[in-house]
Amino acid sequence: MKMYKELVALYIALITLANGWVSTVFLEDKNEQLVEARQQIIDLKKRLLMYETEGMNVTVTMYEPVRYQTDSTPNILADGTRIRVHKASEYRFIAVSRNLLKRHGGFLDYGDFILLKGTNRKKDGVYQVRDTMNKRFVNRIDILESPGVRPYKFDKASIVKTDLLVNNEILIDTY
Repeated sequence: MKMYKELVALYIALITLANGWVSTVFLEDKNEQLVEARQQIIDLKKRLLMYETEGMNVTVTMYEPVRYQTDSTPNILADGTRIRVHKASEYRFIAVSRNLLKRHGGFLDYGDFILLKGTNRKKDGVYQVRDTMNKRFVNRIDILESPGVRPYKFDKASIVKTDLLVNNEILIDTY
């Protein structure tokens, strides 16, 4: 009986050692993958921070709050903000392409302020993200304008996320 117990203990010890060895061999590969994945996440966070602080090149166009350019409720923006259509240009709101929104992997969210540069000072300044563009657009922003504003487009502008709440005229003079 004593020999039977020793044999069982020996089998348990061998199984435990074998299990530990197998786990180590298989988990070592998984551990390397985990370390690599963590490094990729860190690298992506650094790239995202670069866009937040250094800016991102975008194409700038404009849109009017009218049914044929928006949807059946042109006075309600994507974040739920209600506007007066005839005063749209006064709000300094923008719509951004989906790839720029956090929910789609970007660095902006509704309510964020951006500093726009590169429009030959015509439209440079601080704007607030309030709307979303159609999914066919990428790296693009639309400035909300009142009906009747002449259409425009700037192909080489850049945006930077900012917390600045400064008068637009002061910002233009500082860069």
